[in-house]
Amino acid sequence: MSRIGKQPIPVPAGVKVDLKGQLISVTGNKGTLKREIIPEVEVVLEDGVISVRNRVETKKVNAFRGLTRSLINNMIIGVADGFKRVLVIEGVGYKASVSNSKLTLNVGYSNPVEFELPKEVNATVDGNTKIVLECIDKELLGLVAAKIRQVRKPEPYKGKGIRYEDEHIVRKVGKAGAS
Repeated sequence: MSRIGKQPIPVPAGVKVDLKGQLISVTGNKGTLKREIIPEVEVVLEDGVISVRNRVETKKVNAFRGLTRSLINNMIIGVADGFKRVLVIEGVGYKASVSNSKLTLNVGYSNPVEFELPKEVNATVDGNTKIVLECIDKELLGLVAAKIRQVRKPEPYKGKGIRYEDEHIVRKVGKAGAS
């Protein structure tokens, strides 16, 4: 029983939704997103409200119904407001800079790490240690943020590395604390 899948999705003013078979296209002031929907799930647009229904009643299709509803909701929020992800760099001498679509990370390696950003993702650097990523596609934004974090994951002893702004690093006690 998908409780999320049963909830209707209100379409805000300024957002246009087009349904052509199993292809849904959402257009807003930030851009356009398209997604193919599995044939077992039906999407209906009535009076500015989108509802997702099952064509076949099985447990698997019910799970896909909730997933489809969440994906469509994220598309609508993305084209209306956009998504934002903040990464924080911690460590002495660790810094980042961005030029065009290239993010340069100096995070303790002998050479700076050049990270090529997709054209859909916008990055800004605040004070050399805070990377702000913005995109209309939540899935792509999360993937890019995870790849940037992968360059230098935060280590548990001093917390040095790249972490999400809301992430809490559990610190370990070093050698001196073991005795």
